[in-house]
Amino acid sequence: LGNTEKMDPAFYVRTKRGDEDRIAVSDIMAARDMPHHQIGDFGGRARAFVQVQQGCDHRCTFCIIPFGRGPNRSLPVEQISDQVRGLTEKGFAEVVLSGVDLTSYGGDLPGHPSLGSMVRSLLDSAPDLKRLRLSSLDPAAIDDELVAVLAGEDRLMPHIHLSLQAGDDTVLKRMKRRHSRAQAIDACDRLRTARPDVVFGADLIAGFPTEDAAMFDNTFRLVEDCGLIYLHVFPFSARPGTPAAKMPQVAAAERKARAATLRTAGEAALGRYLQGRVGTLASVLVEEDRIGHDAHFAPVRLTFDAQAGAMVDARITAVDNGNLIGEKAE
Repeated sequence: LGNTEKMDPAFYVRTKRGDEDRIAVSDIMAARDMPHHQIGDFGGRARAFVQVQQGCDHRCTFCIIPFGRGPNRSLPVEQISDQVRGLTEKGFAEVVLSGVDLTSYGGDLPGHPSLGSMVRSLLDSAPDLKRLRLSSLDPAAIDDELVAVLAGEDRLMPHIHLSLQAGDDTVLKRMKRRHSRAQAIDACDRLRTARPDVVFGADLIAGFPTEDAAMFDNTFRLVEDCGLIYLHVFPFSARPGTPAAKMPQVAAAERKARAATLRTAGEAALGRYLQGRVGTLASVLVEEDRIGHDAHFAPVRLTFDAQAGAMVDARITAVDNGNLIGEKAE
C-alpha cells in the first residue's frame, strides 16, 4: 500500500502487475466485511492461527493501518469456535488468535461481547484444544473478563504481548495512544496478580519525534517496571502522510542507538528469566528439529526425539545460546 503526501482523498495501490490504481480512502475506511474463510494448512507449522478481528478505529499518529485495513470488525464467536474445532480435529494442539486491534474485538457485534467473554466461550466450546494464545493486546482495553479467564483457565497461555510503544506520558500523548505510563504498569500488575507466572512482551518505538533523552529514559525504565522480557523494538520510521511524519524528527543515528539500547535491555531481561527456569518442568509444543516453545513462549531445545506437533514434558537443565535445554521428564 503506497501513500500520497496527504491521507485524503486517495491512496495509490500497487496491483500484482505492478500498476498503480488510485482508490478513495473513504472506500477503504467503509470496508465492513470480516473475512471468515478458514485456513487449514499452515505450511507444516505446529501452531495454527485464526484471525478474529480486522481493522482499527483508533488514529495513532505514527500508524497507517486504519487507512489500509478499515474500521474495527469482528468474527462472531460461533464462527471462531467452528474454525478452532476444525483445527484441533486436524491435530493442532495450539491456536493463536490474531487481529489488528485484538482488544477491540466485539465492539461491532450484537451485544458487544468483549475479548474476554469470547475467549471464555471459545475455550468452553473447544474442550479438545490444549493451548490458546493471544497476539498483541492494547493495555488500555484489557477487559476484566479476560483477566478472570487468564486467572482460571490453564489452557490460556501465560504469555501476554502488549502494544506499549513508549513509556513516557508526553510521547504517548503525541502518539495518541490511549494509555499512560502508569496504566501500562497497572495492566501488568493486574495480569500478574491474576496469573503469577505470566510473562510479558511488548512493542516499543525508539526515537519517536520530539523524544528527548529523559523521555527515552522513561521508556527504557519501563522494561524493568513492567517486567518485560520479550521486546520487539523498532527505531521510528516515518510513514508519509501521518501526523508523526510532520513532527520534529530525532536524528536517524540517535534512533538506531536508542533502539540498540532497548534491545540490549530486553536481551538481558530475557537472559535472567531463562536462567531462572533452570530446574523447572516445561510443557513443550514440538515444532521441528527438537525445537519447540513452552507455555511462556520460551524457546526449548530438546535432548531427545519427539514428533513435530506433539506436546511433551521436559525438565529444564541449562540455557544455551538463548534456548532452554530440555531433557525428557521422568
